[in-house]
Amino acid sequence: MIAIIDYGAGNIQSVYKALKYLGCECKITSDKNEILNSDAAILPGQGAFGDCMRSIESRDIKETVKSFIKTGKPFLGICVGLQLLFEGSEESPDTEGLGIFKGIIKKIPNGEGLKIPHMGWNSINILNNDGIFKGIENNPYVYFVHSYYLDSDEKLIVSSQTEYGVTIDASISHGNVYATQFHPEKSGEAGLKMLKNFIELSR
Repeated sequence: MIAIIDYGAGNIQSVYKALKYLGCECKITSDKNEILNSDAAILPGQGAFGDCMRSIESRDIKETVKSFIKTGKPFLGICVGLQLLFEGSEESPDTEGLGIFKGIIKKIPNGEGLKIPHMGWNSINILNNDGIFKGIENNPYVYFVHSYYLDSDEKLIVSSQTEYGVTIDASISHGNVYATQFHPEKSGEAGLKMLKNFIELSR
């Protein structure tokens, strides 16, 4: 069973529907024991960094997320669920992230012809074909909705990148932890393949 961690994130139902479409047993939950006893966990995310962190803390699941990652079982962060894994964000300077990885999430700079938030389809350059990208051809188009982006201090964990005025670290992979700035659940066949790969990692 895959636990979809519930802290009030906006895209949680779309993740649930995508997993059910793929025939996956999953459950939306904020129960500590259900999360820790699941075969894998997904941290979705949509909204402001500070609001999301406060919601996680108010539901008393901050340490649960950290404990789950330490189990070594597959973990996937999506959109703000990626950003929360880092130390903080320029969006909410007074709010600490989960601090699983080093680095601060930055605001996408204004540029000629660029609309912010970055909303729509972009191709990604896959740097690591293992894990969720197994069997996926390079430069698939995926769906983004964000105004802040990862420029990781730890480049070895970056598994794909895209360009939108700046180079955006579009996903990471380290040990049992995977995370995407884009929304695989809204990224057509390529995104469903990524989620299917994640499901396979949990078996």
